[in-house]
Amino acid sequence: MADKPLVNIFWFRRDLRLNDNAGLYHALKGPNQVLCLFIFDRQILDRLEDKDDARVTFIYQSIEELNNSLRNHGSGLLVKYNTAGHAWDEVLKEYRVETVYCNHDYEPYAMQRDQAIGKKLEGWGVGFKTYKDQVIFEKDEVVKDDGRPYTVYTPYQRRWYQKLSAFYLQPYPTEKYLENLYPHNPHPMPSLTSMGFEKSKQQFPGRDYADVIKDYAETRNYPGIAGTSRIGLHLRFGTVSIRELARKANSYSDKTWLNELIWREFYMMILFHFPHTADQAFKPEYDRIKWANDESQFKAWCEGRTGYPLVDAGMRELNATGYMHNRVRMVVASFLTKDLLIDWRWGERYFARKLLDYEMASNVGGWQWAAGSGTDAAPYFRIFNPDSQLKKFDPELIYIKKWVPEYADFGHYPKPIVDHAFARERCLKIFKTAMDNK
Repeated sequence: MADKPLVNIFWFRRDLRLNDNAGLYHALKGPNQVLCLFIFDRQILDRLEDKDDARVTFIYQSIEELNNSLRNHGSGLLVKYNTAGHAWDEVLKEYRVETVYCNHDYEPYAMQRDQAIGKKLEGWGVGFKTYKDQVIFEKDEVVKDDGRPYTVYTPYQRRWYQKLSAFYLQPYPTEKYLENLYPHNPHPMPSLTSMGFEKSKQQFPGRDYADVIKDYAETRNYPGIAGTSRIGLHLRFGTVSIRELARKANSYSDKTWLNELIWREFYMMILFHFPHTADQAFKPEYDRIKWANDESQFKAWCEGRTGYPLVDAGMRELNATGYMHNRVRMVVASFLTKDLLIDWRWGERYFARKLLDYEMASNVGGWQWAAGSGTDAAPYFRIFNPDSQLKKFDPELIYIKKWVPEYADFGHYPKPIVDHAFARERCLKIFKTAMDNK
């Protein structure tokens, strides 16, 4: 080992880009040349149900792009396929490492993983430095005057804006220091098939978002038009910088799109401070609800066969594309939890399997919002009517005609699996019973 040069390592995770990358910037500014690493973590991959999971293909393609960019700078990406612990055992035997750099991740598994890797590195005498990169504000940066976390969005948003300044939106100029990359040509990447996956045929959304922002407030609720940015996939895996997005969004007088980014940070803050909410109700009394959990109705919901066209269109869009329009996400989640009385965790898990832009914090937060069990102050009797939502947000049936073409033929479209008026009354009664049994 003594004959090998001393390196620092930057560990890519949810930040798959060279530009404006906080942890990479700090690594490149350090005293040693920087070796870049990515680990296909088996503890994550082995839990995935679908061999053609499109997110794995997206990550793989992003890693290939990263590797090509690094090669243009005389370096390359070291790629491992293993559990994080075993992968680091291999790396630490192969290289003399002084410090490992990476960016923070706030999901429960990631925090446990990083704690374990930190201890491992300490045992080898290796430093471990992590940085904020995927949010503008994190953890305890936006809190109440007494230091406690906000649990309601509106005051959190207000404090977020009070704290915002140009300083927080400045990019990290990594491109100035790329000559500090470690010059090497690592082993070829493992193939998708060697990791047990197939290349997905899914089309991925691009990174174009600027045209959407200026009209977002007027267009975002209508699923029949291209009124949303679909940038969530790139945010999820860090192929775009949050600082770039927030800087652009903040340049417009209308802050509706920026507010969506703030919602994302609010939910990340909630998950960080209240990690139990990943699978337990934020409001504990909601875990007393007697869910019906009818498996046949759940299957009909998953497959888009409920007899409610807006619900069915949303689920079919999700199954076909890995995406669902934001307004429709609220409708299908309300329908599952309130009309069908199926536990929000069932829906959250299905979305976790299917959504390209799946982020635990936002997904759990959105599902708990729909079920009434989350941080939102609205009472449990907020129940979306799927028919009135359709009339309001897809009045010309543009979205419905695309995803539920048989809707026009009443002989082929299924009857509703539940009567909404009946389901609403049932929901109110069962939820009220759970709330009253304290």
